[in-house]
Amino acid sequence: MRRILIAASTALALFRPLGAGAGEIPKAIVVLEIFSEGLPGYVPEAAPPRFALLEGGDVFVGGTSRLAAGHLEGADLRALEKRLDQVRRQPGLKGSVTIGPGSLRHRLFLRKGRPIDMVVTGDPTQAPPELQPLASLLLDLPRFDHPSLRPYEPASFALSAREGRLAGGCRGWPFPDPPSTSAFAPRIVSAADARGWPTGAAPAAICVGDKSYVVTFRPLLPGEKP
Repeated sequence: MRRILIAASTALALFRPLGAGAGEIPKAIVVLEIFSEGLPGYVPEAAPPRFALLEGGDVFVGGTSRLAAGHLEGADLRALEKRLDQVRRQPGLKGSVTIGPGSLRHRLFLRKGRPIDMVVTGDPTQAPPELQPLASLLLDLPRFDHPSLRPYEPASFALSAREGRLAGGCRGWPFPDPPSTSAFAPRIVSAADARGWPTGAAPAAICVGDKSYVVTFRPLLPGEKP
C-alpha cells in the first residue's frame, strides 16, 4: 500500500522562504534544511542550510553554526545530478510529505528541472521502498564530503530577536536600533558586527531596560537575503 501522505496544510509557512523574496539564495538549485529539537535552548531555524548547491557547482555543507564551502564539477557533479533526477521523477513529491515515523523535519528545495519545494516529516531510515531515492538523499546530503571543502567565513549574518529568556546572564545591546526592530524580520549585519557572538542555532540573551530577548545570528551564503 502506498504510504506517501500529502498533508493539506500550510506547513511551509513554518520555514523561511527559499524562492523569490525574503530568504532567497541566488542561483541555488538545491537547498536542504533540517529542523529538529536539537540541544536545549537552541533555535534550529537559525542554523545555516545543511546543504546547498548553486549554479556553476559551488557547494556548501552546514552544521549547527558553521559552514564548509567547495566546488563540484565533472563526474562528481554529474553523479549528484543523477540522484537529484531520481528524486524529481518520484510522483507525489510536493508540499508536505510524511516519509516515516517521528517528528524530524527536512525542508528540501530543488529548482533545476521540475521544481520541488517540500517539507518531509519522519525518519528517513524508516522510509518505504518507493521513497528510498528521497530518503537516501536526505541522509547523505547533510554528511556530504568532498576534497574541495574548506571552512567558510560568511561576510554577513541575519540577526533575529524575540522576547524571551535564557538560563544565565544576559548581554547588553550594542546596536543603535532596538532589538524589537528585528523581531518580525531579520536584518543583515556584517561579520565584524557579529564577531564575539554565538552564531547559527546557538542563541544569546540580551537585556534592554526591563525586557530580555533571545537573539540569533544566522550565517548567510553569498548574496543571500533573509
